Amino acid sequence: MSAISDYENLKKMVTEAEDDVRKADGGNKAAGTRVRKRMQEIKQAAQSVRVKVLESRGGEEGGAPAQPEAGE
Repeated sequence: MSAISDYENLKKMVTEAEDDVRKADGGNKAAGTRVRKRMQEIKQAAQSVRVKVLESRGGEEGGAPAQPEAGE
C-alpha cells in the first residue's frame, strides 16, 4: 500500500469508531472495550502511514534529528 491509501484507511477507521466512542462516552462498557481495541488498530495504521512517508523521502527511522531551520 502507498502512504495515501494507508492514510485513507486510517480516516475510514476513525470514522467507523465514532458510534462506539459516543456509546462509550455514555457509559456503555462493551463499547468502551471495542473503542480501546479499535484505537490500538488505529495506532498501528498511523504508524504505517508514518513509515511509508519516511520511506518515500528516503529517510531512515532513528536517524539524527533534523536541524532546525534558521529563524525557528
